[in-house]
Amino acid sequence: MRSCGNTDVGLKRNTNQDYLFCSDEPVGAFPNLYIVADGMGGHRAGDHASHMAVDRFVQLAEQTKQTNPVTLMRTLLSWVNEEIYQEAMSDEAYYGMGTTFVAITVINGMGYVLNVGDSRLYKISNYEIKQVTLDHSMVEELVRSGDLTPQEARRHPRRNIITRAVGVGETVLPDFFEIELSKGDQILLCSDGLSNMIQDDELLSIVTSDKNIDDKVRYLIDRANYYGGYDNIAAVLVVNEE
Repeated sequence: MRSCGNTDVGLKRNTNQDYLFCSDEPVGAFPNLYIVADGMGGHRAGDHASHMAVDRFVQLAEQTKQTNPVTLMRTLLSWVNEEIYQEAMSDEAYYGMGTTFVAITVINGMGYVLNVGDSRLYKISNYEIKQVTLDHSMVEELVRSGDLTPQEARRHPRRNIITRAVGVGETVLPDFFEIELSKGDQILLCSDGLSNMIQDDELLSIVTSDKNIDDKVRYLIDRANYYGGYDNIAAVLVVNEE
C-alpha cells in the first residue's frame, strides 16, 4: 500500500476541525490503517473531538489483541465513542462535541471499511469512481426517499447536518462495508469539505491523472478551495500496490 494524506483549513473557517491518519505499516493487528475525521461542536470542541477520536483509535489499536478487522473496528470505535461522550459530559467546554469517522484497512486484497457521519470513502478502479460509504445526513435521507436529487442535495442549505456522529451519545452505530481491491485500485477518504465542493467526475479525473500521489492530494485540496473553500478539507489517497 502507498498513501498520502493532507488537510487544509479552507478559505472561510478560522480553525481546522478535520483530522486524519494514514499508515502503510502495521498498527497493532491492522496491517495498514487510514482514517479521516471531521469534528463538530464549538471550534475548540470539534477540533478536540476529531483529534481525540483518531488518536485514541490508533492508540487502542496498538494495545488490543483482537484480530478480526470488523470486530476490532467495532470494539475500538465503541471505546472511543464512550471516552469522547464522557469527556463531553464532564467538561462544559466540550459539551455536544462529536465527529464523523471513516476508516479502512486492507488485508489480502479486501478493504474493511467503517463509517459514521458524512465523511466519505470512494473506490477508484478501471477509470470508474464509486462512493462506497453512505452519508449519515439529513439531505442524504431526502435523496434516498426521492425528495431531493443528488444535485439539489449538494447545494441544500442544511447539507451539513448529520444524523450520526461519534461521541454525541452513549453508543454509536457505524456502518461496515467490504470491498474487493485489485492491483492499481485507489481509495479516497475525504471530509465533506472536499466532496461537497468537487463533483465525482472531477475527483475521478484528478485521481486517475499522471500526477504523483502527493500532487494529486494537493490538487484535490486546491480545487476545493478554488470552488470556494467553504469548509475544512481533508483527503487521504491510497494506492493498492499488491
